[in-house]
Amino acid sequence: MQKVNKNCDAEKIMFEMAKNLPNGLRENKLNDVFEIRNYIGPEDLEVDNYLRRKPLAAFNAGAVEKNGKIYIFPRLIFDYYNYTSSVGVFSLSIEELLNNGWRAPLKTKIILWPQFSWEFLGCEDPRVCIVKDEFYILYTGKGGYRRNEKVERRDVLAFARINSSFNNVKAKNFFRVKTREGYFIPKFMKDSAFISENNGEFAMLIRPEFKGLNACWSASANLENMTLSLEKMKPVMVPENWEEKVGWSTNVVKISEHKYLVGWHAVVKEDLSYRNGLAMINEKGELLAISDYLLVPMGINEEYGDRAQVIFGDGLIIHDDLLIWIGGVSDYAIGIFVTNLNDAMGTLKYL
Repeated sequence: MQKVNKNCDAEKIMFEMAKNLPNGLRENKLNDVFEIRNYIGPEDLEVDNYLRRKPLAAFNAGAVEKNGKIYIFPRLIFDYYNYTSSVGVFSLSIEELLNNGWRAPLKTKIILWPQFSWEFLGCEDPRVCIVKDEFYILYTGKGGYRRNEKVERRDVLAFARINSSFNNVKAKNFFRVKTREGYFIPKFMKDSAFISENNGEFAMLIRPEFKGLNACWSASANLENMTLSLEKMKPVMVPENWEEKVGWSTNVVKISEHKYLVGWHAVVKEDLSYRNGLAMINEKGELLAISDYLLVPMGINEEYGDRAQVIFGDGLIIHDDLLIWIGGVSDYAIGIFVTNLNDAMGTLKYL
């Protein structure tokens, strides 16, 4: 691979593209359609492949359904000194999940942990899908890089490919952006999801930061050389006037031909809370419809934690006529939110 072009003008160009995207797609209001709200706390987990059995925090969990089981991938933290994260996995039957019928302890296995400099501060916020019986996991590699003899912080968009038994990580790397001049790595890029694959190219949703602007983008990825094509990156959604930033929250789920659902989040200026909604996109990541806020923190279990006032992705599942959102509450526990799919779809405003 060519040397990364640190002086590339691409970031300035991308900032202007997103800055000029009109907002006004949404309103600052809540449409509370999620009828079931259950929780799994860190004390409910027992890790079986690490000396420390009990995490202090387990949250922001990706999720996927396979053969009647729900596989849940929590972000795990065992200490507060460096707040270093790993990614684990445990499973529940769909009945246990929906009826809150599971029993602790839930046997959990760590599958991703910091191994490289680009993730030495943690593996965070997994988004999971299944491709050819393997688990494809996008996550945030929280780490750094050496520049002018100093180590500077950087969050990279990381990817891992793991077999169905979770005992073989077949690939682990992070994405670079390919330009005509070379390659560059945004200082912060996270909150991403795969949409569809065509001849080895994966359509994706990504959330890079350009000059302090956090907005939702679509992109095209090549997994062989771990690159995103700059020419195919397009802004999709920007913060509204009352928001600090927006990002994608979950994996995507297909609802019909050329239509996919995905969760998104925004940080609201008024109280710095993380609030969430749904979007409908096509296979290229183009926005077809959008909701206002559907999930906001409510009550002590959701409002109070290591980062107060947060509901955050990372898993979205459709089962029969139900939409299941699995994620984190206030950076300490896992939230399970369930609604009727038709009720959720009824909140979408078509563009």
